[in-house]
Amino acid sequence: MITVITALLLFAADQISKEAIQHFMDLGETVPLIPHVFHLTYILNPGAAFGILEYQRIFFLLIVVILFAAYFWFRNRIPSRPVYFPVGIGLLLGGALGNAVDRWRLSGVVDFFDFRIWPIFNIADMGICAGVALIVFYFWRNSDL
Repeated sequence: MITVITALLLFAADQISKEAIQHFMDLGETVPLIPHVFHLTYILNPGAAFGILEYQRIFFLLIVVILFAAYFWFRNRIPSRPVYFPVGIGLLLGGALGNAVDRWRLSGVVDFFDFRIWPIFNIADMGICAGVALIVFYFWRNSDL
């Protein structure tokens, strides 16, 4: 249950933030919050992380379908403890769904967090990265190596 709640919360935060950016900003507009350090910059990213695999919309949507199919197939085998593992899976699922909705509706992902030294990203991207990190940490801590 914690996985589903986490996924839904992240998905909602992601979609609300993207809707606000689209409503209040023009595509390509940048607003410096901390000049030269942190801006809000509204872009539509047709690729994945760092802009790789641009315009591969169907490929990315297929990956999300496979991810959710794997979750539903294995959901009864996900341990509830430590709590960070199901939270990590929820972050991954919520982020993947948030970006998939953008890809479906807009043929690209709304990105807006701009630290000027890193590619522009969004809340879904943060969830995916944090989720993968928690999942990797779980397997590292629980491996027999």
